Amino acid sequence: MRGSGNGGGRTVESVRTAFRDECERLGEVLRGVDEADLDRPTDCRPWTVRELLAHVRTGAGRLVDMLAAPGPPRAQVDAAGYFGAAKFAPTVDAARIDSGRREARELDGPALVADFDRAWRAALDAVDAAPQDRVVRTRHGDAMALGEFLRTRVVEAGVHGLDLAAALDRRPWLTPTAAAVVADLLTGGRAVPSALGWDRLMLIRKATGRVGLTDRERAVVDDAGFRWLSFGG
Repeated sequence: MRGSGNGGGRTVESVRTAFRDECERLGEVLRGVDEADLDRPTDCRPWTVRELLAHVRTGAGRLVDMLAAPGPPRAQVDAAGYFGAAKFAPTVDAARIDSGRREARELDGPALVADFDRAWRAALDAVDAAPQDRVVRTRHGDAMALGEFLRTRVVEAGVHGLDLAAALDRRPWLTPTAAAVVADLLTGGRAVPSALGWDRLMLIRKATGRVGLTDRERAVVDDAGFRWLSFGG
């Protein structure tokens, strides 16, 4: 598939590349973990590494079924709008947690990692076969341009990759292409105040609450009127 996205100046092709790069890297890292590693707790409580990976696996593969279904006539929500408060309501959170735990019980570690690889590759095949102007409907009922929904998949793989790296005591493996897509979405393409001294990785960690703001950083953010996308806000 080729075409233009409408977020942060990113083309669909660049978002596709970011999704491929991040999923490929995540799969490479996880092929080296053992069952004990998979049972480690994560900061995405109450999920373990295994359960969080099951959640990421499912999210990475969602486009297969979405593209097999009839598309809505027009998009109504972009990637930023997708991460609204309704996605993080208590009932939705509870269903998301239960789903990850249930799916994690279905496969052992190597099979789960292999199925993650199968899922994201199948999603890319479906994207490549889709028309440029395809619109999809999410499981939450949102009508979205395909490129915009694919941006949310980069966020899911990239940000939860940070969670998995922390749980496994690894250095973050966020790929440059995914970092660019996630940072653009979080900031709406706005420049980060230079006084913060953040690279893209730190921006993403700070903006998503993986690392807290210092008092100085909070003052800089407030003085500059700098705002970023708040998941669930």
